[in-house]
Amino acid sequence: MKIALVDSGIGLLAAAAAVRRRRPDAGLILSSDPDGMPWGPRGPGDIAARALACARAAVRLRPDALIVACNTASVHALPALRAELEPAVPVIGTVPAVKPAAADGGPVAVWATPATTGSPYQRRLITDHAAGVEVTEVPCHGLADAVERGDETAVDAAVEAAAALTPAGVRTVVLGCTHYELVAGRIAEALRGAGAARPVLRGSADAVAAQALRRLGAAAAPGTAPAGGSPKLAVLHGGRPAALGAAALGYAEGRLLAALSSA
Repeated sequence: MKIALVDSGIGLLAAAAAVRRRRPDAGLILSSDPDGMPWGPRGPGDIAARALACARAAVRLRPDALIVACNTASVHALPALRAELEPAVPVIGTVPAVKPAAADGGPVAVWATPATTGSPYQRRLITDHAAGVEVTEVPCHGLADAVERGDETAVDAAVEAAAALTPAGVRTVVLGCTHYELVAGRIAEALRGAGAARPVLRGSADAVAAQALRRLGAAAAPGTAPAGGSPKLAVLHGGRPAALGAAALGYAEGRLLAALSSA
């Protein structure tokens, strides 16, 4: 079994690591667009074209499913990706965990990129799934870029700024960008320092991984042993073979994936 993941940058590491933990025997294809990152400020057509280019490069390696491990691309490119790839390759999008966060009761904060915060998409998500729950939208200026660069000082500054905008009584914080899950520990620490009462952090990586495996009929409990042979990892940057960079290896998820044999 082989699963491809598409994102502008290393935000796909969280979902890839979640797949790895659930199915250690699965091959992984990480297809990103570092030359075009970030996708958020781009127009919908440009985002869709770049996501399609990453997906086409991944599909040449014959994956069984493709995860769009990016909230922005899921908003703007999912219909085009599904129209081109399905039913041959199931395509699974990423949606911020607003619905389960609201089900836990409020108040809720949604951390997202400035381009996503206040957008019609996010407001519709809140209206549809968090009616009657107090929700605060928090723009995280520069956080995704800092995570992408592996710039710890910039990450801490962006996290502290977002934590200062987060109401102290918030019960759950939705991580509305896949990059944020890579620094969830720092986010939790900053929220405690800002006076928040140990809110629950909700990302989407594990749910997306589970959905991809369900689509393939291949769900497995965490810790399942490999089915024989070494799992493989392929990394594509702009469609070109590459390797996990220093920034990716600075995160636990990247180091987990680096243990796979390079394809």
